[in-house]
Amino acid sequence: MNANTPAHHLVCLEDLPRGISAIRVLPHATLDALWDSIIVAPDIKDRLLSQAILNFSLRPKVSRDQLPLHGVILLVGPPGTGKTSLARGLASKLAGFMPKAKPRLVEVDPHALTSSAMGKTQRAVSELFSQTISEQAVHGPTMVLLDEVETLAADRSRMSLEANPVDIHRATDAVLVQLDALAERNPNILFIATSNFPQAIDDAFTSRCDLVIEVPPPDQDAVVQILQQCLTGLAGQFPGIATIAKSQEMTKIARACQGLDGRSLRKMVVNAMAMSREVAADPNKLTAAHLLAAATDAKVARARKESHQ
Repeated sequence: MNANTPAHHLVCLEDLPRGISAIRVLPHATLDALWDSIIVAPDIKDRLLSQAILNFSLRPKVSRDQLPLHGVILLVGPPGTGKTSLARGLASKLAGFMPKAKPRLVEVDPHALTSSAMGKTQRAVSELFSQTISEQAVHGPTMVLLDEVETLAADRSRMSLEANPVDIHRATDAVLVQLDALAERNPNILFIATSNFPQAIDDAFTSRCDLVIEVPPPDQDAVVQILQQCLTGLAGQFPGIATIAKSQEMTKIARACQGLDGRSLRKMVVNAMAMSREVAADPNKLTAAHLLAAATDAKVARARKESHQ
């Protein structure tokens, strides 16, 4: 546990069941900051929050015969666009609409559930949903983060029984069965899933999602906002950087960064500070030229990676 994390906000790692990487009591200031830090079109955040609120206001009052809601939101898009941060931040923001409840965020580690032994992956998935997640929901409204959901709900139509263990097929079956069961019994659970590869997710899982929303790479305006946000934050420690964030060079730098995702943009700023030992020793000496050079390097690296895919 991080020394700066309040004890009541994070369950001790030693107490976590298999397949769970973290359990957080909400709201959580760090997760709220994540939500604010992700620059996307305002309608994306509005839609996500509205759908999440509806999950808890509507599902307990309406039978599934009327509306077959499963309590699942799926975020898809390229790596680095902030899907996981949005998912965590959404859970915390949603908690603000539940002042009398004690909501929790349960984060699933899908890779901890897989096993080469026949039947073990299927059993682990079934136990995670039917026991662990159900037990957490006893405490109150529960948000469950399924990061890289294609690991748990792989597209069975794309898998060969010769190339893929039958247990992987059965694990997807288990996820679907348990989602149906939890939707019937636990209207106070909301699953927030993310995927970089939506084409690898089983269609039966996608059909159970109440909302599928794409988180795209940042456009030109968003690139400027992300860079300014990053540079302004650094200026708190290194005041010399503030002049770049406010300069007319920002448009030129943003144009050079077009095509980079949010994570790559922030790393590009770090790489710019490592362009010379002088700047590395004193980031106040960072210039627009350093940022432009780092942006060019990042674009070249991205193009090289894409050419090998």
